[in-house]
Amino acid sequence: MLRPGPLRCCHDLTPTPGPRTPARFAPPVAAALGRGRACDARVPVNCLDQHVQKSPESVALIWERDEPGTEVRITYRELLETTCRLANTLKRHGVRRGDRVAIYMPVSPLAVAAMLACARIGAVHTVVFAGFSAESLAGRINDAKCKVVITFNQGLRGGRVVELKKIVDEAVKHCPTVQHVLVAHRTDNKVHMGHLDIPLEEEMAKEDPVCAPESMGSEDMLFLLYTSGSTGTPKGLVHTQAGYLLYAALTHKLVFDYRPGDVFGCVADIGWITGHSYVVYGPLCNGATSVLFESTPVYPDAGRYWEMVQRLKINQFYGAPTAVRLLLKYGDSWVKKYDRSSLRTLGSVGEPINFEAWEWLHKVVGDGRCTLVDTWWQTETGGICIAPRPSEEGAEILPGMAMRPFFGIVPVLMDEKGKVVEGGNISGALCLSQAWPGMARTIYGDHQRFMEAYFKPYPGHYFTGDGAYRTEDGYYQITGRMDDVINISGHRLGTAEIEDAMANHPAVPETAVIGYPHDIKGEGAFAFIVLKDNTGDTDAVVKELKSAVATKIAKYAVPDQILVVKRLPKTRSGKVMRRLLRKIITGRTQDLGDITTLEDPSVITEILSAYQKYKDKQAASQ
Repeated sequence: MLRPGPLRCCHDLTPTPGPRTPARFAPPVAAALGRGRACDARVPVNCLDQHVQKSPESVALIWERDEPGTEVRITYRELLETTCRLANTLKRHGVRRGDRVAIYMPVSPLAVAAMLACARIGAVHTVVFAGFSAESLAGRINDAKCKVVITFNQGLRGGRVVELKKIVDEAVKHCPTVQHVLVAHRTDNKVHMGHLDIPLEEEMAKEDPVCAPESMGSEDMLFLLYTSGSTGTPKGLVHTQAGYLLYAALTHKLVFDYRPGDVFGCVADIGWITGHSYVVYGPLCNGATSVLFESTPVYPDAGRYWEMVQRLKINQFYGAPTAVRLLLKYGDSWVKKYDRSSLRTLGSVGEPINFEAWEWLHKVVGDGRCTLVDTWWQTETGGICIAPRPSEEGAEILPGMAMRPFFGIVPVLMDEKGKVVEGGNISGALCLSQAWPGMARTIYGDHQRFMEAYFKPYPGHYFTGDGAYRTEDGYYQITGRMDDVINISGHRLGTAEIEDAMANHPAVPETAVIGYPHDIKGEGAFAFIVLKDNTGDTDAVVKELKSAVATKIAKYAVPDQILVVKRLPKTRSGKVMRRLLRKIITGRTQDLGDITTLEDPSVITEILSAYQKYKDKQAASQ
């Protein structure tokens, strides 16, 4: 088995100590990229100019629009010209090096150009997922002190119109630093244009399609990306120029076996780190053709992904387990209806993938012939840290396991006393013990919070917040967030372990387990399960699930309560909001906290109703 060692690329990236950061975690000296060598560390040059010089008519982006079968191809030459016009527009309206620009746009070529235009003039972009509320948007704009917001008049998703401009209008009422709102048009519908608003396409048409790229230092800010914090206040994580781009490009190429001419299909939104690293920066740096997916997995039907794979001849498909589990409910026929022979690599991102979803993706979608990489990484890491590939050719891949650390990534497991635990067949807190190029450098405006969140829990190590299990062979399996650990009668147990045991049941595509106060055990496990539509005897399934948990983990791990629900409360990016489930069963529904990221708030009423019926049934049987 190949054991990747310290990162050694074509340049020296030895970490150097900084004044406030532990020595091993000082930013890698990516400035070496420009030290008398024939290369250019500027991000937009690597992503655009170099490819335009070699092959200007190569396709950079395929925009899979919301309307089925209406893809648009954009060449590297066209993308560079659009980027330059937009960069010149920003400069004309007062944006300078170091200024922050908020991008509130769905996945589209213009959104990608907006990111690259900011990079070209040395401005810092912060992309805000175009599903966030006005309040969430305003909070991010104000924290970053953005000078300009770029948006569309409206968005389209799943056949529905999203009123983006109205949301921006509401947000900027509370954002004193915003001087201009640049408004592009996704639809032909007119929207209100106020004193801050500028029609983007009209302004871009007046500009020169050439804009000299700003020369940047390797540690200058490239972008801010906000992620949820345990305190409820979003954290603006800072990623920088050369190290981030190197890491995104290298992981894109090696984890997914990218080859020149491939069509790379990452279906993530650009509002998340996956979209930044594996829709935009990694693929474009490598000269790939990257797919921009604007729609949803089930619009107009459950065959949307696979029809797209057939039509665009996608070679790598990278998506989230939550989408896989959703499609699994619709059966195999939607997949088998389409030719997927172009696929070579399948990838999973965002959360641990359960065994059933992994098997379905591998055997049904990939026909058992595609490499399936379950990738572990975070917004903070900038790119993939643990994945089955790269490895020796033909090396084994185990279902639902991230397995192998990437080059330069040195994971360690820590016990409750903060000591490193050695050997195999053990679990612990997952930490990383040396720096890597793609890591976030700080939290914008709050370096102390950055240090306390990531470096204080286990001094000398970066704490990921996740728990992991290491096998006898040294492979890593992510067991879930450490804050999703419950203590049943003195036994510490990751809720993800229970979820995985239950999700293997053929009738159960989705589960969520939380801990709740228990008079005798201290904590008990409460499971929420979603059943497939054709499931018959619910009570029989519940009994089988309890048996499965007892068999796979232990009797003490069997959930005390199992509630069948139609769906789980999820964020717009597909993550289950377990804290809301906890509040429902502990009777604290008057204080649900921030639910602006919840995809559909009506799910709360739905689950409350199911829980009340469940309690009534229990009371009647006693």
